[in-house]
Amino acid sequence: MVEVPLGSGHIDVSLPACSVTVATPEGRDAIDVASAARDAVANPSGPPLDERVDSGDDVCIVVTDITRSTPEKVLLDVLVDELTAVGIDRDAIAVVVGLGLHRPLTDAEMTELLGEYADLAVNHDPEQTVEVGTVDGCPIELFEPATEADHLLSTGMVEPHQYAGFSGGAKTAVIGAGGESQIRYTHGPELLSRDGVRLGRIADNPFRSFLDRAGDAAGVEFCLNVTKSPDGIMAVHAGDPRAVVSELAAVALDALAVEVDDRYDAVVAGVGAPKDANLYQTTRAATYVVLGATNPLRSGGRVVVPATLGEGAGEGTGEQRFYERLSAATDPHSLYKQMQKGYEPGAQRAFVVARSLRDHDLWVTNSQNPAVVEDCLMSSAPGIADAIEPDSNVLVVPESLDTLLR
Repeated sequence: MVEVPLGSGHIDVSLPACSVTVATPEGRDAIDVASAARDAVANPSGPPLDERVDSGDDVCIVVTDITRSTPEKVLLDVLVDELTAVGIDRDAIAVVVGLGLHRPLTDAEMTELLGEYADLAVNHDPEQTVEVGTVDGCPIELFEPATEADHLLSTGMVEPHQYAGFSGGAKTAVIGAGGESQIRYTHGPELLSRDGVRLGRIADNPFRSFLDRAGDAAGVEFCLNVTKSPDGIMAVHAGDPRAVVSELAAVALDALAVEVDDRYDAVVAGVGAPKDANLYQTTRAATYVVLGATNPLRSGGRVVVPATLGEGAGEGTGEQRFYERLSAATDPHSLYKQMQKGYEPGAQRAFVVARSLRDHDLWVTNSQNPAVVEDCLMSSAPGIADAIEPDSNVLVVPESLDTLLR
């Protein structure tokens, strides 16, 4: 018997009529995040904070939203302590929640995410931006309050990312607190179709390169990032954004890779909270399996993802554009062909989902919104066993977003 995440809990995968293999990364032991973060800030890549800022300066810290499991309160504790020790007033520190095109956080969510720092925070608004430079001809736009500070810092989670290879670094600010200009460019079909844009790869990745250079234009000078395994946060690094991503990606690759030696009729891909709150985020499980370094499915095989979907397709601008594209489509082949001509920022997840659905079905089980699933070229079922044919050869990936299939 094996468990997979569902919401904040777990459910059993019981497939007695099937052959079942479980892909579990070796991982690393969880660490004391507060202690590791203090050590990281004291020993960063590049100059420490006390050499970058002066008493009387204004500082803006861009943090991730609730779709990531970054321990923001802990990281802010460390950064704010360091900044106030230099002589910067607490009131001179602004916190921006990087939403990209996700929905704004409620007051209750802001408090849950940031604790005592919620009073310093505002939700990013992609319509309130200022152009701060250009990269590859693309205007780099940044949320106006982030441009008003003397120093721009960020937190983040360095985890496998479908396009950037790994998230984190400048991405938290450039995408999370950016405008539609760079979101449209980076998530458009031209860039996403380039060689090197793939899960788990940062070297020679055009998407990652753009983020790094856009971070330079935006002035992201120091970040405090973590990386995690299924057992919890396993490393923290601070300093220059490129070095932070490189260091933590190496840790993640070592801990999260699993060799796959067979081809399967079905892959059960676990997601869990916070990602399984909506279909937009949940579909990452399928695209990580199908469009990763190694697709473990045979031709015609399916991905099965248990997810709560309490928010349905999702409530943000990007999530709604994703839903509109998929729900209006008749089949994934024509949708993919149509979207190769271009699409709105946020709809890129529909593009990569359509790409995956051309070869493999996606079943979402155990959800509160099966009709939303059925609207979007996917299939729903009450439970995992209902979505898998008897006598199937099945691969179970309990933590699909924290597992790199090789």
